[in-house]
Amino acid sequence: MCKKDTQKLVDISKSFQADAFLSVARGGLTLSHLMAQTMNQRNIFTINSISYDRKNQKDSIDIFNIPDLKSYKKVLIIDDIVDSGKTMIEIFKILNEKFPNCEFKLATLFYKKTALIKPDFYINETDMWIEFFWEVDIQMKEKI
Repeated sequence: MCKKDTQKLVDISKSFQADAFLSVARGGLTLSHLMAQTMNQRNIFTINSISYDRKNQKDSIDIFNIPDLKSYKKVLIIDDIVDSGKTMIEIFKILNEKFPNCEFKLATLFYKKTALIKPDFYINETDMWIEFFWEVDIQMKEKI
């Protein structure tokens, strides 16, 4: 899933010609690193969001650690999945208010059709909870 899907995501999002990547922490960190390596992108930033406690969606969405993106024209936001879409709507709202001269597009590996927002670039549609290898493999080792 990950290597081939990441390459597909790189291939379809390349046309956007992003000046920078914005990784949504924590889910987008590993994916954005892989994509940045492949696309030789050195302008990589993170934004933090907390809307889930493990598999349970919280009542509130916390968004913080917003980087200064005013010198960029095109920023590719990278996350692993758009689940409900609530977090991403809030992220877009904040970014568009702070940086009105910047164009933001979203790239994810997975997207749920029931989400309130559809990524500009995505590979897989799902209706299931996805546990990514970067979440599961390490946790399994800790339990052994």
